[in-house]
Amino acid sequence: MAYVSLKNLDIQLGGQKIIDQLDLDVEEGEFLVLLGPSGCGKSTLLHSIAGLIDIAAGSIEIAGKDVSYAEPSDRQIGMVFQSYALYPSMTVEKNMSFGLRINGLPKVEIQKRIVQVAEMLQLQSLLQRKPAQLSGGQRQRVAIGRALVREARVFLFDEPLSNLDAKLRTELRRELKLLHQNLGSTMLYVTHDQVEAMTLASRIVVMRAGKIQQLGTPSEVYERPANLFVAGFLGAPAMNFIAGKLDGDKQFGNEVMSLDLSAYAFQAEKHEQEVIVGIRPEHMQLQTDGAYSGKLSLVEPMGNHQLLWLNMGSQQLCLLDHENRQFKLEETVRFDINTDKVSLFDARSESRL
Repeated sequence: MAYVSLKNLDIQLGGQKIIDQLDLDVEEGEFLVLLGPSGCGKSTLLHSIAGLIDIAAGSIEIAGKDVSYAEPSDRQIGMVFQSYALYPSMTVEKNMSFGLRINGLPKVEIQKRIVQVAEMLQLQSLLQRKPAQLSGGQRQRVAIGRALVREARVFLFDEPLSNLDAKLRTELRRELKLLHQNLGSTMLYVTHDQVEAMTLASRIVVMRAGKIQQLGTPSEVYERPANLFVAGFLGAPAMNFIAGKLDGDKQFGNEVMSLDLSAYAFQAEKHEQEVIVGIRPEHMQLQTDGAYSGKLSLVEPMGNHQLLWLNMGSQQLCLLDHENRQFKLEETVRFDINTDKVSLFDARSESRL
């Protein structure tokens, strides 16, 4: 196992700055997920740690050793790509052992590692097959196995599940979680899928335009988003945003809603200002005598719950109904809001208050 430390990292591609003075410390043995929209720089950052992309400035340390300009083979990392990157003419066994054979590892040691990893990933019966004879999920397991047999100090995953169907993604996500629990290795994982991030990560790095927006545990970034971007990016369905004004008594209001936020845990003393309240759909409860109401415009059945879309004047809100009650469109629906769970953002800076 090893820790990874990035200091003042700058990365440029084609003269354009992709990563700008980024600092990040990955703790030994943790599963760190880099999460963000396409083009935010997360894969570029991962590839720079692997040595596949040169850095313009700063430093990369793995286990206390500066590898900023070291060759990929000298960084003691194992990498799993989105596209599997398997040799089509080689068997599963040959694909997994290729790097070890190139490095001149004894045959006995190679065979020992192949057997261990094949058993761990349930690949024993597939070792003599070629990639064309495997399903997408099996190919990705082989790609993971190829990284594991290297006994690397750090494992890097670049959106390894994005080419799989929903069922396979769920299965392999669970296998990756168990794999990390069993190995205890340091793992960095890139994804734009928030479900993968929330379920796999020890900590999540939310990125935007080459900069870190927030770093924290899944519950921290979900329950206390640092800014409006993080709040809107995490959550399906997305957080409801309501613009209004906060007065000196910490009362929020606009033309359709008022909220008492006197119990809100402000990060600093605030006065009268324009703000945006963020409310997750699960923090709005249906109540026949609720303090708020809206007209139902859409119902989305989701199996064990349904999403109700309401109009309050010009404001559209989404709430969750776990009892799957029957409603008619345009019906007035009453609800309450759990103000202990709301988030509050400054309208100008978009930072959490």
